[in-house]
Amino acid sequence: MSELTLTVMRLGFLAVLWLFVIVAVQVIRSDLFGTRVTQRPARRRTAAPATGAGGAAPPAQAQPAPPSSRQQARPRRGQRNSPSKLVITEGSLTGTTINLTDQQITMGRAHDSTIVLDDDYASSRHARIYPAPDGSWVVEDLGSTNGTYLDRTRLTGPTPVPLGAPIRIGKTVIELRR
Repeated sequence: MSELTLTVMRLGFLAVLWLFVIVAVQVIRSDLFGTRVTQRPARRRTAAPATGAGGAAPPAQAQPAPPSSRQQARPRRGQRNSPSKLVITEGSLTGTTINLTDQQITMGRAHDSTIVLDDDYASSRHARIYPAPDGSWVVEDLGSTNGTYLDRTRLTGPTPVPLGAPIRIGKTVIELRR
């Protein structure tokens, strides 16, 4: 081998070695300090008033008031035996109760999840529970490493959740209740 080829191979190996060191430091840093969460500014839509004939603005029409937070968090009203709350029965969040609305509930270690799990066996975006059109609730594993279990069965796709059936994510157990 020529001296030039040997020098290029040495420099390539050195570059790969430094790349490995930098990636290892970044992983250790993210494990120690977590991920950075940034707040997004709230978007406001404003419409310019339309002008009528002659350049005068038309009379103001009553705009419906934006829904209050109480109206947005209204529990689902569906079938008689449909669940109204989600209860965490085991894990670090034992006793936590969430009222079910028409919104999906995401679970995982990510800070923007509805239920943030402090569990080594949970993925950052582990699973979600969402309402089905018929009033029932469906649980779906979001490609987690360790899986999501519904009553001792590992989920392979979106699955309807019966009332009181345990959903296990790592050490956390969740149930839908009335």
